[in-house]
Amino acid sequence: MIDDAAAEAAASGAVGGVLDPEHPQGTFVLEPGVMAPLVARIATSEGSGTHRSMCPFTGAPLVTFPVSSAEDVAACVVRARVAQRAWARRPVRERAEVLQRLGRIVLERQSEALDLVQLETGKARRAAFEEVADIAQVARHYAVRGERYLSSRRLSGMIPLLTGVQVHRRPVGVVGAIAPWNYPLVLALAEALPALLAGNAVVLKPDPQTTLTALWAAEALDDAGLPAGLFQVVAGGPEVGEELVEHVDHVAFTGSTATGRKVAARAGERLIGATLELGGKNALYVADDVDVDAAVPGIVRACFSNAGQLCVSVERLVVHEAIADEFVAKFVRAVRNLRLGPALDYTADVGSLTSAAQLDKVTAHVDDALARGARVLAGGVHRADVGPYFYAPTVLDDVPAQATVAREETFGPVVTITRVDCDEDAVTVMNDTEYGLHAAVWSRDVGRARRVAERVECGSVAINDGYTLTWGSVAAPLGGWKASGLGGRHGSASIDGLTRRQTVVTSRGARFGATLDSLYGLGGDTPSRVLTTALSVMRRLRMS
Repeated sequence: MIDDAAAEAAASGAVGGVLDPEHPQGTFVLEPGVMAPLVARIATSEGSGTHRSMCPFTGAPLVTFPVSSAEDVAACVVRARVAQRAWARRPVRERAEVLQRLGRIVLERQSEALDLVQLETGKARRAAFEEVADIAQVARHYAVRGERYLSSRRLSGMIPLLTGVQVHRRPVGVVGAIAPWNYPLVLALAEALPALLAGNAVVLKPDPQTTLTALWAAEALDDAGLPAGLFQVVAGGPEVGEELVEHVDHVAFTGSTATGRKVAARAGERLIGATLELGGKNALYVADDVDVDAAVPGIVRACFSNAGQLCVSVERLVVHEAIADEFVAKFVRAVRNLRLGPALDYTADVGSLTSAAQLDKVTAHVDDALARGARVLAGGVHRADVGPYFYAPTVLDDVPAQATVAREETFGPVVTITRVDCDEDAVTVMNDTEYGLHAAVWSRDVGRARRVAERVECGSVAINDGYTLTWGSVAAPLGGWKASGLGGRHGSASIDGLTRRQTVVTSRGARFGATLDSLYGLGGDTPSRVLTTALSVMRRLRMS
């Protein structure tokens, strides 16, 4: 999976030439002085201690930064409120220009962004590039469509012609975004960009492991012309996120279902909105009419991109019995040929898991499945020869329903195989989970695939693709069903969650005395008779 020279370089700690090979775990990957301007962007009084993050490729230290206190979080939100009031008064077109400039900056400076993302997460460079491409796409989309999404709507009123109705969208105020480590650039900005476009301010709490990427995003927004105070970063662990929820007007959380339930509960107590993207146990159905050779590369990518540390990654393959032997043989061969590596270039197909905790979880899931009788068709081993947290892309067969890997989200490079006899059974297997985030269906017959998709209980379904086209279709809403989340992101769905609706109703007839009050002034049953006649006419004319 990795040649001898690459393995030797990984063992020495030489990642893209940025480490000291003589002492890889005692030398900072990134020069502290160079990182100082980014670290200085953290909203902190520097009295709550520090955090040191590590490079997953080698275990060497990346950066040490101060964390934020509860008082820092509260003060940060106060500053954000002040900045937000002026920002909301600006025309949408001016706010959109900031997003346009940000999209250009991300593409122009992609090399430094890719390096940071890789060094903090351990992912392969192609997976890191997906983040750059996504933010450029999202920024462009909202810059172009934002004015339309936020425009006021005219609706029919109670009395045609005499009643005018307008529905406006107003910003909620300060949005608190709590982002995980797996896609640090995307999840730092995916909620922030529509929030800023809508006239809000954003306070971001990234995972401690990926704080540098969040700070890079803050710098990029600053360079794009975003006024001070509108996008701030607080740093630290779960306690900082909990404090943030206590002060903001809307919380956007991406993470585990268990933590998401707690966030939702507290948001409900405070009567603020919450957008939650949570766990998944995503399934992909391979129908009996597929072109196996054409399908395998895309299905491999659907399962193992970002080492499986992706909310919409496929963890369950549901394969029609008629083509199962051929498909499994070719799929396993392709998986075994995937290249692992820690390089800051495009030579590796699969990178590292991000932390020891992720490695432990993946190992525990695989070991439990094997103890219950599952078979390993590929992988199933910790690749310590490549780096401390590398795990071989793994395919498991004959996995019993009681196995942990069959029920719980693994969030790693592990996929199970289940054989079925028909589409009906495939749908049953795909829906047999508490989650409902994403699924995929592979078939030459698109009509057939769509009929299967309509019956799958999840927020999005890809046909003849794993996840890329779904995630990249940023005009379309994305959101989980069941235990996979609340609310949605992308397109108008983000704007819906990050704004408040305000209805303004005008009595146009007041200028010439044609009002309800003047009608009621006629006394007796006259007002009722007039209104009855009017309602009957509106019904016959099918007026809404």
